[in-house]
Amino acid sequence: MRAYRLLPILLAVVMTAGCASSHVLTGTPRAPIDPAQVRIYHGPPPGQYEEIAILNTSSGALTYGEQNKVNSVLDKLRREAASLGANGVLFQGTADAERSGGGVSVGGGVGRGGGRSFSSAGVGVNISPQQKYASGIAIWVANPPPAAAEEPLPGTR
Repeated sequence: MRAYRLLPILLAVVMTAGCASSHVLTGTPRAPIDPAQVRIYHGPPPGQYEEIAILNTSSGALTYGEQNKVNSVLDKLRREAASLGANGVLFQGTADAERSGGGVSVGGGVGRGGGRSFSSAGVGVNISPQQKYASGIAIWVANPPPAAAEEPLPGTR
């Protein structure tokens, strides 16, 4: 009975553990800002900028659809950068997680025992989505260009 009480807590821990972002400081963090103020750059921004941290994140264990995965990692990069006071992320790219199994399995069996025969069959399907990983560099841009100068990722319009 006690195991049933711990199950929801264990599930919550497992689900949130796969959604974590991480960073390695390479500069001096600033006061946190609103994630909406963080811009994603696909190349070095014009002018001077200061590197604050290297960022890594993943889309999460239950994120389906390629566009949803990209949106998820970009949002997480923005939030992690904002927590360090960075107003930009120099986007480094994405990668898909390698599959370590999955697919469809079919099994069956027929046997005879004690004068009675029996048969069974089973099908197993793994439909868990493949996670997307992303990395970037949290930066502080002294004079950010106007918002219109930003280029969106291909397929994110």
